[in-house]
Amino acid sequence: MTNLIITGSRGRMGEALLRCAANHPGLNVVGAIDVGDDLASVIDAADAVIDFSFHEATRSIAQLCAEKAKALVIGTTGHDQADRAAVEALAARIPMVWASNYSTGVNTLFWLTRKATEILGPDFDLEVIEMHHRMKRDAPSGTAATLAEILAESRALSLENALKHGREGIVGARTREEIGMHSLRGGDVVGDHTVVYANDGERLELTHKASSRDTFANGALRAAAWAVSQPAGLYSMQQVLGLE
Repeated sequence: MTNLIITGSRGRMGEALLRCAANHPGLNVVGAIDVGDDLASVIDAADAVIDFSFHEATRSIAQLCAEKAKALVIGTTGHDQADRAAVEALAARIPMVWASNYSTGVNTLFWLTRKATEILGPDFDLEVIEMHHRMKRDAPSGTAATLAEILAESRALSLENALKHGREGIVGARTREEIGMHSLRGGDVVGDHTVVYANDGERLELTHKASSRDTFANGALRAAAWAVSQPAGLYSMQQVLGLE
């Protein structure tokens, strides 16, 4: 039995994690933590922590997990470079799975995006479009950022130089080195992501649409069960699923 603590338990993903955990006989939730609760008071009872709180809280959660030798699964997005570097450094002490998206379908999209980019070559223009509910705080989504990273790596481009967030005004003709990024917000959309490959005379689109947060929750729970048996290190959901 793997004992879990879920942080951000009163958020949309936290509620989905609590609901889905009940369907995993090998998992036991020993703590549901949110704003105002004390993680330190319950962490000794856990084998792993799943963090879907806020990016401002991740560093302190990771530090406590490292001190207590607890595995950590991070689903929170929106971290700045300093926070991300500080958290990643703690993976030298504990097993840590950090993914922008825990859906099996989305991780298949990551794999397909890499393959399609390699096959199609440099003649296709690259664009990423994502849409989420009106309450999402960060943009672009972590999943869209991962897709852009895959595109840049596959094309041997500097992501910082290639990424174009929307377009406004007289921006000139599109270059082959651009990766367009477009974030839409509205309604209760759980998460839609599309990678567009456009060339003269043809266009290929790879799309994943999520209609339930349960797909993310079940993936994160799977990652936690996997992480507790791993040595210290920073892992991706691709590794959890055996895709790399």
